[in-house]
Amino acid sequence: MNILVTGAGGQLGNEMQIVTRGSKDHYIFTDVMEPYQKLDITDANALIKVVGEWKIECIVNCAAYTNVDKAEVADSALCELLNAKAVENLAVAMKRVGGLLVHVSTDYVFGTEPYNTPCGEGQQGTPTGVYGMTKLHGEQAIRRSGVEHLIIRTAWLYSEFGRNFLKTMLQLTATKEQVKVVFDQCGTPTYALDLAKSIFHITENRLFAGHTGTYHYSNEGVCSWYDFAYAIAQMSGHTSCAVLPCHSCEFPSPVKRPSYSVLDKTLIKQTFGLSIPHWTDSLRLCINNLTKNGKI
Repeated sequence: MNILVTGAGGQLGNEMQIVTRGSKDHYIFTDVMEPYQKLDITDANALIKVVGEWKIECIVNCAAYTNVDKAEVADSALCELLNAKAVENLAVAMKRVGGLLVHVSTDYVFGTEPYNTPCGEGQQGTPTGVYGMTKLHGEQAIRRSGVEHLIIRTAWLYSEFGRNFLKTMLQLTATKEQVKVVFDQCGTPTYALDLAKSIFHITENRLFAGHTGTYHYSNEGVCSWYDFAYAIAQMSGHTSCAVLPCHSCEFPSPVKRPSYSVLDKTLIKQTFGLSIPHWTDSLRLCINNLTKNGKI
């Protein structure tokens, strides 16, 4: 099977490059930047042409606009273009060839309602900002297209690659006497490598047949951003920095983030036979990898 991966230069795209080594399938990694095969997914005609010429049978969409604050104040149109219109282009292109679209969405499609139990796949999307709304629009476009699809919502993604909360906390706890982190927003960190492995497991073994739809994936467990930051400091040995809990109102933001966005992963585990690591185990593995590579 010829599989095209978009957003190859991002966190998940980099992990997909690692986990697909030795695959029986042929992967083509694309992005808008070097050194990847260049592909602009906002250009519908160019995308249809590429899918046809390269005989693409599956697209794994790792591309997205993810700067949630900037989306509110300056880039709402660009956010909609990348997270909704481009996703519609992908869906239409794959529908034309009878292929599969694997699309990564987000816990930000939830948030307005005061949830206190893990969010299920059928729960109504109530985004709190532009980013979440555009991601919800992308999901809706996929469903409208009728393409065979897997929409996988994830949350709090981090990895050894790119910018993320882990990298920020490693830098701050190594250089500051104390850092304050909000404790009134709860969810689950997700190691991008774990998500990439799960996507690969599903596609490599053709488990998607007869099971298309929407699924949730994050690591197991629940924590606040404060708990996440505290664990990062402890596991990296940055214990001289005091990690202190605070309220989200102490850090004003253009967007209201979900206060509780834990994802219920029962369906994806039962459907595809996945065993999902606890977030603390995956965090320790990621920090160990960074340490071995001299990045801590």
